[in-house]
Amino acid sequence: MTRAVCPGSFDPVTLGHLDIVTRAARLFDEVVVAIGTNASKRRLFTPEERIDMLVEATAHLPGVRVEGFTGLLTDFCAEQGAEALVKGLRGSTDYEYELPMARMNDHLSGVETVFVAARPQFTHVSSSLVKEVASLGGDVSAFLTPAVHERLLARLAQR
Repeated sequence: MTRAVCPGSFDPVTLGHLDIVTRAARLFDEVVVAIGTNASKRRLFTPEERIDMLVEATAHLPGVRVEGFTGLLTDFCAEQGAEALVKGLRGSTDYEYELPMARMNDHLSGVETVFVAARPQFTHVSSSLVKEVASLGGDVSAFLTPAVHERLLARLAQR
C-alpha cells in the first residue's frame, strides 16, 4: 500500500487544495491530508475547524483521511508510514519556495516530494487571497465549497 501526505494550513480549504488532494488520491492508495497546527501562527479558523471543513470536503474521496499535526512534517510522515509528500504548484514562485523544503525533507527522512501542477482555473487561488477578497466584500464562492464559503462569511461577519 502506498501512502502520501498532503500538508497545508488550509485556512480555509479551497477548491484548488481539493483538486490536488483528489488527484493525489488517484496516485496513491491512501492520502493523509495533514493540517499544520502551529500555535504561533495566527489563523482565521482553529485547527479543529479546519479539520472539520476538510473532513466534510473530502468525505466522498476513498482512501483520504484528515489529521492535524505539530512539529516536523517529516516526523509526521514517519509516524504515518508515508513514502511521499504531495504538494501543489501554482507557478514558478511556488516551485522556488517548495524546492528547498523538498530537499530538506529528503535530507531529514528520505521522503519523496511529488509536485502536482495546479489546474489553470486555480493558479491564482490561495487561502490568503480568498480571505482578503471576501473580507472586502468580493465574491469568492467560485473557489470554495458551499459549506466552506458559508463558514468563511460567518467568521468574517464576527470580526
